[in-house]
Amino acid sequence: MVTLETARLILRRWREEDIAPMAAVNADPEVMRWIRDGSVRDEEQTRRGVRAWESEWESQGFGLFAVEVRSTGELAGFTGLSVPHFLPEVLPAVEVGWRLGRSHWGQGLATEAAAAAVRFGFEERGLERIVSVTQVGNNASERIMAKLGMHPVRETVHPTCGRRVRVFELSSDQYVTTTR
Repeated sequence: MVTLETARLILRRWREEDIAPMAAVNADPEVMRWIRDGSVRDEEQTRRGVRAWESEWESQGFGLFAVEVRSTGELAGFTGLSVPHFLPEVLPAVEVGWRLGRSHWGQGLATEAAAAAVRFGFEERGLERIVSVTQVGNNASERIMAKLGMHPVRETVHPTCGRRVRVFELSSDQYVTTTR
């Protein structure tokens, strides 16, 4: 079982007791504003999502981590790596993504968590490139991508919801250069 630790966070695999707090994150319209069509998700949808994330760990050797705040043990949300099957034009690729509850915004936690996931992808899983996809207008996510050293490589339309998205990318060579 992979667990990553940062100064303020523990990135770990999912537990049953994570479902309700993650469902609360997914039920917040402001959190979900930039996710697909903006629809919120209920507890059963969240449970299915967590099962799928755990399955990806088994099949790919990477996946989405539950993000726990070290000082409180509270579940903040998720970060990690997944294959962006929803956007076939960027495949083959691995995407870094994150979703934190609003009470955890504005503290640098998403950047801290995503940076740990990127490091894991390049250093532990030997990935050649990592992408990140955000809807056009989601400036907060674009700022995180820039802090990760990513740069925009294309703009396209999300095939399931019709919203414009921007794809950012970081190669393993660029990662090595930026972490020296």
